[in-house]
Amino acid sequence: MAGAPASVRKDGDALSFAGALDRAAAATLWPQARALAPGARRFDLSAVASVDSAGLALLAELASLAPGVEVIGTPPGLAELRDAYRLDDALGFGR
Repeated sequence: MAGAPASVRKDGDALSFAGALDRAAAATLWPQARALAPGARRFDLSAVASVDSAGLALLAELASLAPGVEVIGTPPGLAELRDAYRLDDALGFGR
């Protein structure tokens, strides 16, 4: 199912993601997202269509650069993967 390509932008203190965060998106978005991560306090996932394990890895690695980040939105796949990898609400290995 083709949708809009995944994207990330900085909106104040939020990184706003859109599209499907999958393996291809993770590889494409990593350089840009990493550069935008400093100072981020929120990850807005409300426009994300789905998250797979590579997308979760992207988010978790970015969260390590922004400790205590607040995650807004629960796209399909996120809750299940977060539970499977025992990540806390801020996508850290806290539980």
